Amino acid sequence: MARHFLTVWDLTEEEIWAIIERAQMLKKALREGTLVKTLHGKVLGLLFMKPSTRTRVSFEAGMYYLGGNCIFMTSKETQLSRQEPLSDTARVLSRYIDALVVRTYSHQEVEELARYSSIPVINGLTDLHHPCQVLGDLLTVWERKGSFNFPIAWVGDGNNVCHSWIEAAARLGLTLRIAAPEGFEPNPNIIAKARSEKEGGHGSIELFRDPLEAVRDVQVINTDVWTSMGQEGEEAKRKEVFRPYQVNERLLSYAHPSAIVLHCLPAHRGEEITDDVIEGPQSAVFDQAENRMFVQMALLEWLIISGLP
Repeated sequence: MARHFLTVWDLTEEEIWAIIERAQMLKKALREGTLVKTLHGKVLGLLFMKPSTRTRVSFEAGMYYLGGNCIFMTSKETQLSRQEPLSDTARVLSRYIDALVVRTYSHQEVEELARYSSIPVINGLTDLHHPCQVLGDLLTVWERKGSFNFPIAWVGDGNNVCHSWIEAAARLGLTLRIAAPEGFEPNPNIIAKARSEKEGGHGSIELFRDPLEAVRDVQVINTDVWTSMGQEGEEAKRKEVFRPYQVNERLLSYAHPSAIVLHCLPAHRGEEITDDVIEGPQSAVFDQAENRMFVQMALLEWLIISGLP
């Protein structure tokens, strides 16, 4: 039976560490020109219902670097646009390709594709989770800090990336502080599951209303756009509600002096993050974007060839 990667919960703590370690090896090998084409002859499908820059390019480039090939599809270019059931699409694609990355709105769609697929299905983003992003974030923090023994802050909307961070915090026993305005907190069921299943035996998931209190002495500040795809009708309201949650120099001054700033991009500069912060010396945003490719290369090896080389 195929292993899927739909949420961070699909990986054990040991598997997360193995993927981070393998991603570091792949990064080094690519830079040194010693990368082995471990996925030669394999084909990755990408089925996207949402637009993408980083997710699409990082998966395609990573697959090519490993010697494989990619087929990119939008829902409009497939029979899904003519109401073909997801179950039929999943079973047909399973006969053609070796793994499938799906980027869509409803998390239930990814779950249904996985249910009927005999190949690995990878969540490239849904409204509820963005697990590949957080694997790249974890690699970035590890590279910059060499540890997770400090509090990490999430500032802004309790969205899909936040949900995946909550799950990662539980898996690895991290201390995660989440600052979100009333009505925009993370899904309470995800928080409850994380608190009940925390594997590390240490760490915590804490909710704050005051962003300055949440970032006090933290070594990582993470944020995201205030209005995600599909929420455009709420944009004016969200801009007003989230204004106090902007990651700017004042907020950054409350963090540890060596704190780094993360943002999964694309950024709305001047809204959730200021230009001086994202371009400043504490920004790890572009390293973070680069690391998406390497953790996904490690993930593809693990899923397609049933274990890391």
